[in-house]
Amino acid sequence: MGAISAHASGATIDLLVSPRASKSRVVGLHDGRVKVQIAAPPVDGEANEEVIAFFSRALGVPRAQVELQSGSTGRRKRLLVHGTTPLEVATRLELAYP
Repeated sequence: MGAISAHASGATIDLLVSPRASKSRVVGLHDGRVKVQIAAPPVDGEANEEVIAFFSRALGVPRAQVELQSGSTGRRKRLLVHGTTPLEVATRLELAYP
């Protein structure tokens, strides 16, 4: 299973999150995950909210379509993006998809 995979209702993205960056951006792939820098501290769920908001903007989908499935308290997270495909996600994030 890669960093971006198919799900019954969309696509999942396995993330490695680095909080407190100067700006939110996708860095690339690292250890089988999409590495992303987030411009929010890991305090009171701020980083999780910024992850959801960032991927909503980057993928051009409403926030309601982006769901944090796991990893709310760690750096390794899994997002579910409803109503999209792994190829669409990879293309919009400018990542290679097999």
